Amino acid sequence: MKKVAILGPSTFSEEATRHFLGEKFTYVSYKLISEVFNATASGETDLSVIPIENTLEGSVHLHVDWLVHEVDLPIRAEWVFPIDMNLIGYPNPDVEVDGLNPYRHIRKVLSHQVVPAQCNQFMKQYLREAEFEQVSSTAEGVRIVSTLQDPTVAAIGTAIASTNYGVPMLQREIQDHKDNMTRFLLVGKEASELMPSEDMKTTILVTLPEDYPGALHQVLSAFAWRRINLSKIESKPTKKKLGNYYFYIDIAGTMDSVLLPSAIQEIEAIGCQVRILGCYPSYPYIGS
Repeated sequence: MKKVAILGPSTFSEEATRHFLGEKFTYVSYKLISEVFNATASGETDLSVIPIENTLEGSVHLHVDWLVHEVDLPIRAEWVFPIDMNLIGYPNPDVEVDGLNPYRHIRKVLSHQVVPAQCNQFMKQYLREAEFEQVSSTAEGVRIVSTLQDPTVAAIGTAIASTNYGVPMLQREIQDHKDNMTRFLLVGKEASELMPSEDMKTTILVTLPEDYPGALHQVLSAFAWRRINLSKIESKPTKKKLGNYYFYIDIAGTMDSVLLPSAIQEIEAIGCQVRILGCYPSYPYIGS
């Protein structure tokens, strides 16, 4: 079976990947996202799963930077999975329960860097006095809490992490919105057989010529007059020169069509550099 690198174990990445890919692959867990990327780039695994965008947080910029600047791994698929954040830790029997704030005994919260933006309202109401400490993954935070067994230290993570590490669930679904979703990418040097999808996407990077006024307008026009739908466009620094940006663009369509290749040719004709990150099937969340 092909090997798939994931951030884990007991993370949202693992939950989402097992839901989508099932048991047709061998999953290899890594603590750091850099290790996930490098595992596939080096050939240690065949594919990697990367959380790339969240409903509340937006793009995970560190992961986009790795995809663009650090590795050459084409996107092979994307899917969407719901994310339920949970407060995980130990109740403190020595502190009288406060009806207004039953979690006032917590002084430190451990989790991944993207979590506070997704649980902002709950943390402001119940964990205002607690220090947030960033760790490599939501599961790593739960693991540390299980080791410390200190009621003043809690984690925000998955229900499966609570079960696997034997740490009580203090509060379920603490995210700001119940329809909190994360988009995951499957990346790798070789394509893998997946279920068919009616939706196809192409992701490109466009770097504008420095001496061409109105270049961005002309780029967008190349798609607009052909009625090609851009589902996302985001500017990011090239890291080569201050004020120099590239555009990360998700396109609803495939390179097998006539219109998209001709649009890219038009863009290149005005001096833009275009890099295709992938042409791949897209899967919306359809439940368990």
